[in-house]
Amino acid sequence: MTSPSAARSNDPRVVRIIEAFEGLTPADLPRLGDFYAPEADFKDPFNEVRGVPAIRQVFEHMYVALEAPRFVIHDVVAQGDQCVLTWDFIFRFRRFSREWQTVRGASHLKLDAHGLITMHRDYWDVAEELYEKLPGVGSLMRWLKRRANS
Repeated sequence: MTSPSAARSNDPRVVRIIEAFEGLTPADLPRLGDFYAPEADFKDPFNEVRGVPAIRQVFEHMYVALEAPRFVIHDVVAQGDQCVLTWDFIFRFRRFSREWQTVRGASHLKLDAHGLITMHRDYWDVAEELYEKLPGVGSLMRWLKRRANS
C-alpha cells in the first residue's frame, strides 16, 4: 500500500524510500543496504557516519533508546538525483517522560543511478525539538530561549 506522502512523488525511487522510512521496524535494519549505497554518508545532529554498517548502528541505537519510533513523511521535493523530505519523528523516551514526543525535521537525500541513497543529511533543531522536552535540561533551555527573545 502506498502512503499518502509516497503518492506525492512520481519518482519510483523516492516512493520506495518513503515507504521504507515510514514502515521501518527493527526487523528491516539488516536490509538497509537495499536503500543505502555501500559507502553512503549519513549525518544528523548527533551522528556523522559512513557506510551501511555504521548507518545500521545509528538506527539500532534509535530502537534501543526510544520506544515505538516512527517517521511520518509530509512533504516531498524531488529533482534529478536529489530529494528533500519533511517529516515528523514520533516516539516515546524509554527513560524520562512517557508522553509521546514529536520532532519535526527534514532530510536531504542524494541518490545514485540505481536509486540508492549516497548521502543522507537530517536537519532539525535539537534544542527546541529535544532538549526542551527533557526534565531538568528542558527548563534551562526554555529559560535560555526566553532570555534570548527578550
